[in-house]
Amino acid sequence: MDWNSIISNSLRSGISQQAIIFALAAIGLNLHFGYTGLLNFGQVAFMAAGAYGVGITTNTLGAPLWVGIIVGMLAGVVLGLLLGLPTLRLKADYLAIVTIAVGEIIRLVVRAAVLSDTTGGSNGINGFANSFQDWNPFNNSATYGFRLFDRINLEFSGADVWELLVGWTLVLLSVFVVWRLIRSPWGRVLRSIREDEDAATALGKDVFRFKMQSLILGGSFGTLAGIFYAVQQNSVQPDNYATQQTFFALTAAILGGLATIWGPVVGAMLFWIILSFTENVLIELIDNNIMPDSIMERSQVGPVRFMLVGLTLMLLMIFRPQGIFGDKREIAIDERK
Repeated sequence: MDWNSIISNSLRSGISQQAIIFALAAIGLNLHFGYTGLLNFGQVAFMAAGAYGVGITTNTLGAPLWVGIIVGMLAGVVLGLLLGLPTLRLKADYLAIVTIAVGEIIRLVVRAAVLSDTTGGSNGINGFANSFQDWNPFNNSATYGFRLFDRINLEFSGADVWELLVGWTLVLLSVFVVWRLIRSPWGRVLRSIREDEDAATALGKDVFRFKMQSLILGGSFGTLAGIFYAVQQNSVQPDNYATQQTFFALTAAILGGLATIWGPVVGAMLFWIILSFTENVLIELIDNNIMPDSIMERSQVGPVRFMLVGLTLMLLMIFRPQGIFGDKREIAIDERK
């Protein structure tokens, strides 16, 4: 088995564009659930709003990419308002049902044939973010990085380095914003709402307003994730914004530790490292005839890797439900919500 390749691919996945996307989405979910107690299963809706906001603005309306990015962020804010006004007075389980439904509604609407002139229908929108690579200061034909111990390959193309630089800068800025807010009086109010909403109301806090602010801000991180996803891929495909994306991001937040600053980021990195490691090990076992085809074929690796990762996360939730960096006291959500 080629362990050098397995480890190289796993480490590269841990800092990849996918890890960035889910780190941003997980930061938003951590603000929702970890700090405010909002059970949002529709984070992918914010991702789709940002992605289609930038795609439609640049492709259909012909605006510059930077205008599309602004419109995409505004689309996320508008979605937060539309979603929050009727749902934030609901209990946690009802809120979860509504948000997951909104995510699916948006995906089905944008892939509808009647809107294909605007959203591209099931084919999506393509080739609208070419100018992003025009801003790239690195040589696309060059290779950047290093080899660890002359065996572990951590080298990337110039285009990848540019995307990783922009993406991880966005992650660090998002972490800094959350860190500052959570340490402020506003953040302490969010924690009080999570612990006991009635007590916060009795102390004169406008719980609905704070929930709305948390929903919009956390959704904005998801919107940013969707915009980065769309720009990095130079396309928006509706089926890339299916419900499971929310659960991947929530898994990353739980893995790293809810109600922690760095938990969602580390959780997203570990999630993709584990996923890549599992996939590469299974492929190597099959290719080297260590695992016979009667047990598993190469085409079955994709579903099986998610099963094994899911089993690992189940064990984590049983033996350490607070995640790697979490505190059990921080996830003791008020059962009356």
